[in-house]
Amino acid sequence: MIPTPDLSHLRAEDYEHVYEPAEDTFILLDALEQDADELISMKPRISLEIGSGSGCVSSFLGSITGSSAVLYLCTDINPRACRCSLSTGYQNKIPLQLVNTSLANPLLARLHKSVDIIVFNPPYVPTIRDEVSAAQLDREIGGSWAGGEDGMQVTDTFFPQVDNLLAPHGRFYLVAVAQNNIPDIQRRMQEDYALESKVVLQRRAGREHLSVLRFKRA
Repeated sequence: MIPTPDLSHLRAEDYEHVYEPAEDTFILLDALEQDADELISMKPRISLEIGSGSGCVSSFLGSITGSSAVLYLCTDINPRACRCSLSTGYQNKIPLQLVNTSLANPLLARLHKSVDIIVFNPPYVPTIRDEVSAAQLDREIGGSWAGGEDGMQVTDTFFPQVDNLLAPHGRFYLVAVAQNNIPDIQRRMQEDYALESKVVLQRRAGREHLSVLRFKRA
């Protein structure tokens, strides 16, 4: 069993501004661990986490793939989250590289179809559209959960970027809840981008029914 990254350097004050790892984080860790042998055999050179928050997920991924991944990229719209992710990488001896930005906007040209592993635990909670806009503009903790109509507003914006970034042999891991309409996500990704998918893990956490989807090119 791969240990959860050490987050002892983060304080209660950090979690007032940055999403604290919870069940949606841990199901993503479990999905990555479940695929550990495959991820290692891929010999990935670039990984990218969108919305890295505390840095827990990318640090965990780094503990799986080790030095085989040349570049561990993380983005987050929240500058406090970028600082927390950077310090978590340092705490766990994983060289995370942080970009304070929305999704992967400044990376698209340089990383065109070259990212081996993409992970995204998006803001998936259904909210009103204005709440999403406000959360993204604030660049604070609300941006980690406010998802707009069906909880898909931010995720839908990222899907075209996945097609732009994902390497031919790459893998994209996405956390979703039942309200996001998972069959529709899978259908659209197949029809629009020829990305086939599988629900690799499911878990109930309180009122949420969490799933991790894994996408790859058909």
